[in-house]
Amino acid sequence: MSGLYTILLLIASNIFMTFAWYLHLKLSQTGVSSNWPLIGVIVFSWCIAFLEYCFMIPANRIGFVDNGGPFNLMQLKVIQEVISLIIFTIIAQLMFQGQSLHWNHMAAFLCIILAVYFIFK
Repeated sequence: MSGLYTILLLIASNIFMTFAWYLHLKLSQTGVSSNWPLIGVIVFSWCIAFLEYCFMIPANRIGFVDNGGPFNLMQLKVIQEVISLIIFTIIAQLMFQGQSLHWNHMAAFLCIILAVYFIFK
């Protein structure tokens, strides 16, 4: 069960992370934050990033093998990266509809899937 909790917490964490990193760009496109000073954008993003950490830290603690979880450190990191790219791709497609996926993106995703395979071997 701790493996499932870890993955669910990582999904939640990465949703907040993606918004923290890229929502200000969308807000700027719509004119909401186009006049914000850089420090305002940073504070806005850090407020969202705080929520990311509220999910990421428990995910790593629950999932880490030395705390009774099923994953070693390398496995946790690769899982997090895969989830991060999946969440990013979904959110980018929804928020920035001008961005399209190309063959090289799919090739990169295939390499990441292979990384997951090899990290668990």
